Amino acid sequence: IIKTIINIAPGFGGINLEDISAPPCFEIEERLKEALNIPLMHDDQHGTAIVVLAGLMNAVKVVKKKFENIKVVVVGAGAAGRAITLLLVKAGITNVIVTDSTGVIYKGRKGMAQYKNDLAKVTNPENCKGIVADAVKGADVIIGVSGPGTITKAHIEVMAKDAIVF
Repeated sequence: IIKTIINIAPGFGGINLEDISAPPCFEIEERLKEALNIPLMHDDQHGTAIVVLAGLMNAVKVVKKKFENIKVVVVGAGAAGRAITLLLVKAGITNVIVTDSTGVIYKGRKGMAQYKNDLAKVTNPENCKGIVADAVKGADVIIGVSGPGTITKAHIEVMAKDAIVF
């Protein structure tokens, strides 16, 4: 994939990668960013993250909450979940918790891929452990970028007042 894109890039003004799964998409993106002198976007990561950030900026206004005070749970740590999380942290949200199919991502959790260890360094400031149900208690926002049925009515019921659900 990398070699092909490098070879065709001179004929394009930008490259949009689509439907490349995690974690290979992270290496592909990094290597292409180093090799190319044109814009590069991975829609599963960047497009989704931008839309979520824009939606969340508007949603917090509606419920009269501030970024610096909200607790956000991202359910799913694939390409979209990782990118959303990193963009929300850059936007000033300091309490973001990410979950994957095993549970909450936290510093020191055994058996995580390197990109999840990197996420643990910038998220979960209270070192929450457990499963989605543990992470969402009192959360202001839940963002689901995982499989169907991962977020249930029971999860929403234990969230903060005026919760935002994506």
